[in-house]
Amino acid sequence: MSSKRALVTLPSSASIDDILECLERDGGCIVKNMLKQETIDGLWADLSDVLDVAPNGDGSFVGRKTRRISGLFSRSLHMQELITQPQLYGAAEKLLCKPFKYWLDGVQHISIPALQMSLTQAIQIMPGEGAQPLHRDDIAHHRRHPGPDSQIQVLYALSEYTEANGATRVIPGSHKWDDDRAPTYEESVPAEMNVGDGLIYLGSTYHSGGKNTTVDKPRTAIATTLVLGYLRQEENQYIAVPRERVREFPERVQRLLGWSTNPPFCGWIEMRDPNYLVATDAALNTTAEDIL
Repeated sequence: MSSKRALVTLPSSASIDDILECLERDGGCIVKNMLKQETIDGLWADLSDVLDVAPNGDGSFVGRKTRRISGLFSRSLHMQELITQPQLYGAAEKLLCKPFKYWLDGVQHISIPALQMSLTQAIQIMPGEGAQPLHRDDIAHHRRHPGPDSQIQVLYALSEYTEANGATRVIPGSHKWDDDRAPTYEESVPAEMNVGDGLIYLGSTYHSGGKNTTVDKPRTAIATTLVLGYLRQEENQYIAVPRERVREFPERVQRLLGWSTNPPFCGWIEMRDPNYLVATDAALNTTAEDIL
């Protein structure tokens, strides 16, 4: 009898606390129907032509029969619904945005870190693709384990998402492992989902793309990541998303794309919150009071 722990699948009505309970125990969970059908249809309309001509990868990590396109906020306005999805954003905010205390001029202050976008990618695993190496996403920031988490990811299923066609493999509980313990494929379980479902998982959880053993069923997902605002974005959103496109999003999304400071004062321009530069190229001199 297998001793492997399966991932929990939560209903679409799951609360933030339900999700956090799974993240704490297992490092990830599936949430049903995270995306509306109109959002799914809009994403396919915006991305399918690009995916159809995207080249395959050139290594086992990116996949030799896997198509990837990035910079998705520059390609689809529907991406704002993916990153502000209430269950994803709420879980990330509650788990990651812990108060930080510091002293300044004899007064103790408290800052709450911001969240920002780190990565966007549409990933299409084609028939015949092998398994991706198991990995942790937070290696981009040289995180040490076990330790405080710095990012939360979601993989939204845009297609059938089964073990046969390459559903993401996850090792439940691996977010608690130290850095000397190696993951094995045999410890992983498939995150099988329906279209519109989402796999939410921690940056410290081992996972990988699965094998696609089908003849004609690609597996398509969109990956998005929320990371603490004082860390560098894995995908450089300032280059990936032109300012003209950034202006088309509401201010909340502009700030998630990085056009913001992280309290108390990380990411400023001319000692000022950079959000004003979405609408202008003029960098105005001001004082530190504007960002404290």
